Amino acid sequence: MNNTITVICENTQNEICVNMGTSLNEILNIIGLKSEYPFIIAYVNNKFKELNYRLFKPATIHFLNTTHIEGARTYQRTLFFILNKAIHDIYPNSSLRIKHAVSRGFYCEIEELETIEQSDINKIKNRMNELIAQDIPIIRSEVQTDEIVKIYNQMHFDDKLELLHSRPRLYSTIYKLADIFGYFYGSLAPSTKTIHLFDLKKYYDGMYLAVPKLTNPNKLESMIRQDKMFDIFKEYATWGDVMGLSNIGSLNNKISCGEQSEMIKIAEAFHEKKVAIIADKIYDVHKSKGLKLILISGPSSSGKTTFSKRLGIQLTVLGLKPVLLSMDDYFVDRVNTPLDENGEYDFESIYSLDLVTFNKHLQQLLNGESVNIPRYDFIKGSRQSHDKPLQLNDRSVLVVEGIHGLNPELTAQIEDDLKFKIYTSALTSISMDNLSRISTSDNRLIRRIVRDYHTRNCNASETLKRWASVGHGERKHIFPYQENADIVFNSSLFYEISVLKKYVEPMLLEVPNTIPEYGEARRLLKFLENFRPIDAKEIPYASILREFIGESNF
Repeated sequence: MNNTITVICENTQNEICVNMGTSLNEILNIIGLKSEYPFIIAYVNNKFKELNYRLFKPATIHFLNTTHIEGARTYQRTLFFILNKAIHDIYPNSSLRIKHAVSRGFYCEIEELETIEQSDINKIKNRMNELIAQDIPIIRSEVQTDEIVKIYNQMHFDDKLELLHSRPRLYSTIYKLADIFGYFYGSLAPSTKTIHLFDLKKYYDGMYLAVPKLTNPNKLESMIRQDKMFDIFKEYATWGDVMGLSNIGSLNNKISCGEQSEMIKIAEAFHEKKVAIIADKIYDVHKSKGLKLILISGPSSSGKTTFSKRLGIQLTVLGLKPVLLSMDDYFVDRVNTPLDENGEYDFESIYSLDLVTFNKHLQQLLNGESVNIPRYDFIKGSRQSHDKPLQLNDRSVLVVEGIHGLNPELTAQIEDDLKFKIYTSALTSISMDNLSRISTSDNRLIRRIVRDYHTRNCNASETLKRWASVGHGERKHIFPYQENADIVFNSSLFYEISVLKKYVEPMLLEVPNTIPEYGEARRLLKFLENFRPIDAKEIPYASILREFIGESNF
């Protein structure tokens, strides 16, 4: 019997024979593959696999380092595990919580410590460096869930138990690092030595965990204070506590107990209240300074369109006359869209807009002139004429929404006193558990897959293929300006992934296993398994979620 298998390495285009049961790490050593940044994970037949994964059948492999988004995620999850171990060693009766992403890193708290002092941070950082230097293996096992429950009970991991109980399985994955255990939504590195760069700093009442740059993993991301964003996270965390929602387990429990209707009503009322508060502030500025222009910005699939229309209703209640203008209608024809460094259309570039026509129309509207606004056809990829003109009067405010609303270049000719700037994004309000946060980017990606499928003639494969470019464009063109906002609106809803689940799963299942996007589709499907579904009939027709699932009354 032949005990060898054929392996193709796409990094080198080499084909080699290895023994069955050879690990990816061992194949790396056999090939002698080198990289400026260490390899941390691999595609195996277009599925993400950890480097400890062993092969028993022929495979095509592509090794990934931390310049790949999944490599960066693997690095971060491993860093969270090491941080958790260090805190467990120093403060054995305390628990770490990775609260949310902020300022290109992560905000963390130790729940049993009311405040964290610099001396605490120094101890934790030193212990982390010791663990990294010891090159401790990180061991993954598939274990009967009953056994994992016993382990989590002993370690008082109530957050993980809540998720396990709400989505029961016969077997579950568990990771071990020395004497501690954990579950992670995604892969980990094979050992602690993979972590070569990080930093810990005091931040508010907790810590800021700095991680390497995606574009240059030998350098840390710069910490930029984002006080407005941080305040929004704190506000939504407070609301989550009021509603008894801090993680997926608590969300699933409410759904299984039939409490989703009340949960949806409260979440939607919270949104409506926030929109009304923003409208009140705009009205005050309009009365005192003659405000004429409202700019609404945010990354892809943040709900800008529905937010702008709901804001318009609240402004009308106050006696103003909002005139809505979408930046998307000023896209250049698709064939004229600028290209990124990979030769792909860069739809996130400000130069994907016809800035000359946009500014001409803006000045005409602010001068009281009547303007025929174009309409962009996303399926045809071109602007179409539109014969319903817009015009402002004394009570009018022009509401402009689009991803570049906070970029000063967009409206450089308009006085700042005439503008009110709003940043909106889907800042995910719940987590998987204390160490596994739900990425805001994943939340928006799921929204976008559903919307693109129904309104832009794009299947999930196409949306997934473009998403890395979207993220690159957001980091370059949108996120640097978010603190320019006068106010931040969080468009996420506590319950939304449970609703999106039944829409997006069939779309992800259509992604073929012959393309690289298959790995990302499988990752999202695995993530969605953790959610109990909610039927869309519960969702109000004015909800921001309707922008993505359809039947919006806007």
